[in-house]
Amino acid sequence: MKNKVEYAGFWIRVGATVIDVIILLIVTGIPLTIIYGSDYWTSEEDFHGAWDAFISYIFPVVATIWLWLKFFGTPGKILLKLKIVDANSFGKISIGQAIGRYLGYIVSAIPLLLGYFWVGFNPKKQSWHDMMAKTVVKHGGGQRRWPT
Repeated sequence: MKNKVEYAGFWIRVGATVIDVIILLIVTGIPLTIIYGSDYWTSEEDFHGAWDAFISYIFPVVATIWLWLKFFGTPGKILLKLKIVDANSFGKISIGQAIGRYLGYIVSAIPLLLGYFWVGFNPKKQSWHDMMAKTVVKHGGGQRRWPT
């Protein structure tokens, strides 16, 4: 008998995102504070220099795409035993899908985050960026630790 795929719902994905944001704040916040000092966090400047651009913008994009390709997800998804997979084969996603999925975050966010909330209405629990990249987020086995 073929195993039925259990797609990851809205709330568990929110939980994974919260974990990722906390980790990202620590991983980027420490070097930014070391480089620019504690004034970095209270300054009204939008841009502090090349290291700011790299640590705040370039690193998160590259790291996220690399983690998706190598480990099927970011730390939050890994901890909650979720996997980002190709919607048709349920295998690893391609680099094109990963880049498209990341760019799709913008599309999902623009209309009042509606693309993210779409997970609650889609039968495969796909957000707009998942549909654009032809990916799904599924439970990767083991015991779930967060409500779907």
